[in-house]
Amino acid sequence: MCNTWLALDSLLPFLCREEVRMGDENFTSIKYFVLVGLSNDRRTQILLFVVVFIIYSLTIMGNLVIIILVRLDSSLHTPMYFFLTHLSSLEICFVTSTLPQMLAHLLSGNGVISFTHCTLQMYISLSLGGTECLLLSAMAYDRYLAICHPLLYASIMGWGRQVLLTSLCWAGGFLLGSINAGSTIRLPFCGPNRINHFFCELPIVLKLSCADTHLTEAFIFVASVLLLIIPLTIILISYGLVLSSVLQMKSTTGLRKALSTCGSHLIVVTLFYSTVISMYMIPRSGSTSDRDKKIAVFYIVVTPLLNPIIYTLRNKDIHGAAAKVLRRLAISQELRVAY
Repeated sequence: MCNTWLALDSLLPFLCREEVRMGDENFTSIKYFVLVGLSNDRRTQILLFVVVFIIYSLTIMGNLVIIILVRLDSSLHTPMYFFLTHLSSLEICFVTSTLPQMLAHLLSGNGVISFTHCTLQMYISLSLGGTECLLLSAMAYDRYLAICHPLLYASIMGWGRQVLLTSLCWAGGFLLGSINAGSTIRLPFCGPNRINHFFCELPIVLKLSCADTHLTEAFIFVASVLLLIIPLTIILISYGLVLSSVLQMKSTTGLRKALSTCGSHLIVVTLFYSTVISMYMIPRSGSTSDRDKKIAVFYIVVTPLLNPIIYTLRNKDIHGAAAKVLRRLAISQELRVAY
């Protein structure tokens, strides 16, 4: 079976091409790519399949638990948890856009992916990543209002404002994702067709184009500034003002609660931004394929798993909501048994 896939792999560069014309030049366009993945060793691939499948399952369950708890417990119907449910929903979509394909390739030992599928995966992952950048800044702004302007918080951060902010985050992320992916799709890909990665990531796919990519790279850099640096600046300013306000608090309880909620968010921001910035804003000439893969594994596989743990580990509100839901389930079960 493995020999069959290897044979197909070697034939793909020749079979899966078509002639296209751009301007006055003819190009041989690639219709399929081959994802090299994390390892070529079959045993390692099976081990990775098991590990990634467990992480994927735990990520889905962890984020679903947060969404369900916020939905069921009215005490969590606050702006902070409204934004958190959107972040959890986003993480579920984010890992689902990449990990099922990765699992299929690890299980089969075959990394073939069509150009259309690769393009779609790149578009969705870029859009969701951009949405997360914007959403994290909205969450920081929410914490700033709650701690620095507690008396005005309820009137400013009403239901309509929450919906508006999250809608802008999703729309902005998908708009810039469309522009980034579109600027790459228009380029000709003549070969080679091997992507030294485990999913279709824009900077890696861009290397395979047979056209001059300097303008596209500059455009992507500008988009990265909009999606990464500007939201990060908002986050840093918000938490700078929060820190200044927290240091002036006389209440020990209020101080601990502020540090607890903001601390969790800051950890998530640090994990996400440190890896994404190093991937999208460091010049490609100074990067290696192994380094790119390690960075991608962290923010594609590890970070979405850690986020629900970070937000719930020391969160008394979530613990209380979980206890309430479990009590309700226990009482409901007892009543069923009784009748």
